[in-house]
Amino acid sequence: MATTTPFSISCISQTKFLHTKNPHQPPHNTLLPNKSSPSSLLCNPLRYNNGSVAPIVMKPNKRGSNGGFSIKAFNKTVEVLNKEYISVSLAKYVADLSDKFIKQRGFFSIALSGNSVKHLKALVDPPYVNTIQWSKWHIFWADEKAVPKTHIDSNYKLAYDTFISKVPIGVNVNTIDDALSAEVAADAYETNIKIKVDSNVIALSPNTRFPKFDLVLLDMGSEGQVAGLFRKNPVLTETRKWVAAVKNAPPPSERITLTLPVINSSSNIVMVVTGATKADAVYAALKEDQGDDKMPVQLLSPEGEIKWFLDKGAASKLYK
Repeated sequence: MATTTPFSISCISQTKFLHTKNPHQPPHNTLLPNKSSPSSLLCNPLRYNNGSVAPIVMKPNKRGSNGGFSIKAFNKTVEVLNKEYISVSLAKYVADLSDKFIKQRGFFSIALSGNSVKHLKALVDPPYVNTIQWSKWHIFWADEKAVPKTHIDSNYKLAYDTFISKVPIGVNVNTIDDALSAEVAADAYETNIKIKVDSNVIALSPNTRFPKFDLVLLDMGSEGQVAGLFRKNPVLTETRKWVAAVKNAPPPSERITLTLPVINSSSNIVMVVTGATKADAVYAALKEDQGDDKMPVQLLSPEGEIKWFLDKGAASKLYK
């Protein structure tokens, strides 16, 4: 676990970027500039609750002209990107994970959630649409609203329209039954996941005995809610079930969600967060001193890696 001892911060000056930028891409110095001097460092230190510098290492992304930075803040890997590059960077990351797990296990199990699906759009274009082994993918949902699949609020509809309908995944799309009540649908979905665990489509965590998805892709609400997990909702403290029905949540009030132990048993969690309205929650999630009344996002602790993809609005509170 990281300590509060300050690490050094490695940044790149704006002038260096101005001399090396790609004229066909948006200028790098549009990302979180320090406007006090044209030759000043492009970044400021991560804020810390007592005013000191937090443990952070910051460096330009190596994936070319995406106008962003990779940050190591405590034990979390964060990429801060111009918004238009998030889907490109995320596609590379997901494609690499897909290749890794298909080689290791013969399958790639991924659980999707809400608006994070919109950022998979680069996967439907070359080279990924032609090189990913889509027949080995098995798609699940980290959460779903209790609405028909054709409803505008349906997470399935968003995923289908944005992504699933454009790639040859076939029958390996494991949807939540919209003809059932939330409670019955949650139980049925848990049974389906157990069948997939028995057939090794989804691994089983040897540590927790919960399903171990290769990747859980999440977004986050402005109050730190993730999947169907909301602050002070009793489902947040569920420790036995794999899938639960969520009552008294924001409209539509009924939802179905993977429980926190399942999400935390995953090999990888990716958080995709955009917009300045979520900047406070991002800062609270990444800082070390989180207090007792934690937001759901602050309870994420996967067995593997958690990686954040932020636009400059969502990352804005990380800087003085």
